[in-house]
Parts: sequence; structure tokens; C-alpha cells
Amino acid sequence: MTDPWQECMDHCVEVTKRAGEMIREALQKNIAVMQKSSPVDLVTETDQKVEQLIISSIKEKYPTHSFIGEESVAAGAPSVLTDNPTWIIDPIDGTTNFVHRFPFVSVSIGFTVKKEIEFGIVYSCIEDKMYTARKGKGAFCNGVPIRVSGQEDISQSLVLTEMGFKNDSKQFNTMLANIKTILTIPVHGIRSPGSAAVNMCLVACGSADAYYHMGIHCWDMAGGAAVVTEAGGVIMDISGGSFDLMSRRLIVASSKVIAERIVKEITEFDVGRDDTVG
Repeated sequence: MTDPWQECMDHCVEVTKRAGEMIREALQKNIAVMQKSSPVDLVTETDQKVEQLIISSIKEKYPTHSFIGEESVAAGAPSVLTDNPTWIIDPIDGTTNFVHRFPFVSVSIGFTVKKEIEFGIVYSCIEDKMYTARKGKGAFCNGVPIRVSGQEDISQSLVLTEMGFKNDSKQFNTMLANIKTILTIPVHGIRSPGSAAVNMCLVACGSADAYYHMGIHCWDMAGGAAVVTEAGGVIMDISGGSFDLMSRRLIVASSKVIAERIVKEITEFDVGRDDTVG
């Protein structure tokens, strides 16, 4: 039986390559920066142009499919996941990195059918690393199979998270306290590369052993979730429950033991949901 979504994935890889080329070209020019929700929530013309390129290229071939794109949602489009084939797009995951030319910048695309992720693509375009994963068929980086480290001892682990200013002082203090808690387990260290999708792929290929985050979005998670799952990793909610793509929070890890230890150690805070109306 033919795979009905393989053609979609093949087309997505080609579109993602073109998006990466556009980003690399933009890095050679002056970057005009705008603010979205706060002084640290940045967007550039390139974010918007890359998303337009991706959506127009896919919509031309698959006009009945649905889309959730970071910049489209910022402009007022709904962020609702349905059973319809849906492309979840972050045109530049790591916009602050892009603005500063810090080399972890990715195009992230996840594809869902009946709310289940069928495949994911993350292109770390400055590194020229194309991570791909199709449900049930494994995960790859530039065509080479990848696997998580399999580490089960958190004291031997390198952990990823992201940190940044938050207007809510309670959330900000909890974020910092969580970092201190993880560091004093102790672990080998904490790193913050600045791209959620890249972070997930670093766990997928064994370069890091865990990643936790509260406050990200479905477009940050969808592509990487496919990659880390197919690489043998564990993905769950911060509470220890099942991963929810619209929940704005996750833990990914090389093993269930490490994921559950992080659940035990960190304190949750409310970040809302992507599919909340109003």
C-alpha cells in the first residue's frame, strides 16, 4: 500500500530547502527588526516572507489542507488544530538568533492528520542540517539515521532549556528557580541554543539528553516532536502526562527515567494554550 503522505513530505523537504536559502541570503543583508508582544518578542520581514513562501508553495499543491503558521497567527489567523491535514509552520525558529546571526536558526514544519503528527522537518539552515522524520520510519539528519543517547542517569546528562525575560515576575522567578534546581541535582550542565526545534533535534541525535520548556507554541514543537519520537526519545507534558501539541509546554528526553525526574524536580506555571479562543 502506498503511503498517502510521503508525497507531502517530499514536497515539504524541497520547500524547506528553498526557505533555508532565503534565510541564508537574508543574513548577508541588514535585518530590519520589529516587535510583537514585547521588546524581546521579535519578528523580521524575513520571518513573514519565508512563511508566505512555504504556505503558498504548499497551498498551490494541496489547496484543501489547513495551516497554522506563527506569523499568520500573529496577524490574527486562528490557531485551531482539526482532523483535516494540517501544516504547522515556524518560518524562523530562533528569530532572536537570526537577528544576532547566532548560528542556531531553523525552519520547522510538522504535518498532522486527525490531530496526529505524521511527519516533521527541521532545517537548521546555517548548519545545513536537515532533520526529517516520518511516523514509523525513523529519524534522520541529512539522510543519516539518528538515535537518542539512551542516557538514564540524569547526573550524567546535558539538559537544554530556554530562558528570557518575562513580564510576570512570578513566572520569571519560577523559571530561574527551575534552572537552579536542575543544575544542583547536579547535571553536567544546562545549555540554551535559542531554537526549540533545534533543541529537540539535539536530543534526537544524542548531543543532549533532555529538554524542557514552558511557554513555547505548537509551531515550535510540531516538527521536532516527530524527529525526537522517531529517534527513540520520550516526549511528555511537564506534568508527566501525555504530550499535548497545543499545550505550550513539553519535556523531551533520551529516556523515560530522565523525563520523569525532570517532572519531579521542576515547578509548573500557567502559560495558557494555543487553541484557546479569545
